[in-house]
Amino acid sequence: MDIKEIQNLIKFVAKSGASEVKLEMDDVKITIRTGGTDSKSESTTYVQQIPMGQPVAQAPAALAPVAPAAIESPEASDDSKYITIKSPIIGTFYRKPSPDKPVFVEVGTSIAEGDVLCVIEAMKLFNEIESEVSGKIVKILVDDSSPVEFDQPLFLVDPS
Repeated sequence: MDIKEIQNLIKFVAKSGASEVKLEMDDVKITIRTGGTDSKSESTTYVQQIPMGQPVAQAPAALAPVAPAAIESPEASDDSKYITIKSPIIGTFYRKPSPDKPVFVEVGTSIAEGDVLCVIEAMKLFNEIESEVSGKIVKILVDDSSPVEFDQPLFLVDPS
């Protein structure tokens, strides 16, 4: 199962309104849980690679869900005029295409639709994340080389 299939499955489950979906295949075990159908629902996804020939066992305790940090501050109301660019996949966020290259964008960089903003490495594949909006980068919300979750905010963009 490749990353695109997993992304499509997550989107499908989120739109369907199901509260939990479990999928077990020969080498992959996926559990997707959603908090409900309201706009503030929480979504948790686990993907576990299982070596071929190994019996499928109970998921280890290390896969316990991590509660997202509450981000309610006075700044939140100021950020409402900005567009949030979110992670389309789970992986590791990188601001540069490689360690010896310059970063894709900085705060204050003007961007257009289709510009590469970062790369997210998932299962040894480096996925370029392109902008779907034009504007100016106001804030970078994730540190370089940090793990990111599906739908986690990465950048704030001023569309004006």
